Amino acid sequence: MPKKIPLRMCVACRGMFEKKELLRVVRNADGFSIDATGKKSGRGAYVCKKPECFEKCLKKRLLDKAFDEKLSDEAYKSLGEEYAKYRENN
Repeated sequence: MPKKIPLRMCVACRGMFEKKELLRVVRNADGFSIDATGKKSGRGAYVCKKPECFEKCLKKRLLDKAFDEKLSDEAYKSLGEEYAKYRENN
């Protein structure tokens, strides 16, 4: 019997994907950050690696609903900068 592959939903496009196809945004004691490995501890939300999905997530503040709290403008700005660095390296 084949191993079951867990699927996660992108908060922007609402598509179902394997975990490795998505970026995880995590909330922990340090605040919010992008977890490219998917192994950091904390509450997570998933976003497609596609630039248009991540831009939609930031522009429409979709992480507010995913984390059930209102993120600050600085949090969204730092996530945008982190995503830009991620895109440069991958």
